[in-house]
Amino acid sequence: MVAAEGASAEGTPCWTDAMLPDLEAGKRFYGELFGWTFGAPAPPGPPGQESRTVALLDGRRAASLVRKPDGRLPTVWTVYFATPDAAATARRIRAAGGQLVTEPEAVGRDGVAATAVDPGGAVFGLWQPEALAGFEAVREPGSYVWTEVCTREREPVDAFYREVFGYVMYPAGDESTGEAADVMVWAPRGEPADDEHAVGSRTMIDETYPVEMPAHFLVHFAVADCDAAVRTTVRLGGRTVDGPQDTPFGRHAVLADNQGARFGVLDTSTVL
Repeated sequence: MVAAEGASAEGTPCWTDAMLPDLEAGKRFYGELFGWTFGAPAPPGPPGQESRTVALLDGRRAASLVRKPDGRLPTVWTVYFATPDAAATARRIRAAGGQLVTEPEAVGRDGVAATAVDPGGAVFGLWQPEALAGFEAVREPGSYVWTEVCTREREPVDAFYREVFGYVMYPAGDESTGEAADVMVWAPRGEPADDEHAVGSRTMIDETYPVEMPAHFLVHFAVADCDAAVRTTVRLGGRTVDGPQDTPFGRHAVLADNQGARFGVLDTSTVL
């Protein structure tokens, strides 16, 4: 599992943010968990996102936190995929059976943002970089490392991401080849279908999930010690959703912060 730094390849995760009801509480939680510091409030973004701050890991951009403008909106982490042309990608999203939640819109001089939903119901973002490319820190403790879409719609969702981003897909681990694989890994268009070039994956929502669980993207952050991150999360008022457990990609857990936003933590030093 890797995450490309910067936004050079279309479909590469290049940014993530958490929409939270209490921005200051989020800063305290993630500041202690990941060692983040926070810069001055970012310039106003799209309507309804005027209160946000960039999270820094050793002075480098790692993520951002956004105050929810409306309590009816979900408390959630969102991943943004790089695109050289947000308007063209938006057209492919519609043609492939997805929908636009927010149309492409300039965010000052930083770039152009949009949000969309895939045929299975999972929400994700688009980012067309201009002054702001995206992540400055990835794949190290306290920074973004991976994303996966969790869905109940195998074939429509696989076809959607192939058409929208041109992903090359292959089954994870020892799974049999073909569309029946429970986990399909994504590599950017034109890149080899291998773990060195992988940027994300699709996994199925099965009977281990609550029946009311909607399709969603799960954003993962690298940590130096998965079990310690779980303990810290609980101490700070969050909770464990799944794990910790050993996987071929490292020791892993799914957590929820003290406001309910879910995310994953992964210690890649423990790869089997």
